Amino acid sequence: MPALLPTTTLGKEAGEVARGTLRLLAALGFHGVREFTLANGRRADIAAIDGGGRLLMVEIKVSLADFRADRKWPDYLDYCDALAFAIPPGLARAPFEQAAAAPETTGLIVADRFGGSLLRAPAWTRLHASRRKAVTVRLALVAAARLQVLHDPDCAGMP
Repeated sequence: MPALLPTTTLGKEAGEVARGTLRLLAALGFHGVREFTLANGRRADIAAIDGGGRLLMVEIKVSLADFRADRKWPDYLDYCDALAFAIPPGLARAPFEQAAAAPETTGLIVADRFGGSLLRAPAWTRLHASRRKAVTVRLALVAAARLQVLHDPDCAGMP
């Protein structure tokens, strides 16, 4: 059972990209959580939902080596309506325009700790209704449990 609050695997720079990305997403009407574990065991850096129930996953990449070595991001596509990469301002963007990043499908966000910009919108698909319900309920439970533990650190139990 995962911890209530994520024991972050994100380093300082990735944490700053996450913060700015979440600020951008909020401005776009999405609200999310960091380090969201999917039913397939993969962990999305950010999972977000908007008022219409659309699910967006964001994969943070702070180096080209990380991007080139990571081939797990396609595993997120079965759990969201759209996927985007978020990168820091200084990272070369060209690799995220090449076929390996599926630019026809994935979005691209550039973010720092203060905010971000959506450089390329992701392609939106429609997740199957039963999968949408499962991911949405899990997202709501995780978000509520994380809020609860902030108010009561001695709280136990995680969905």
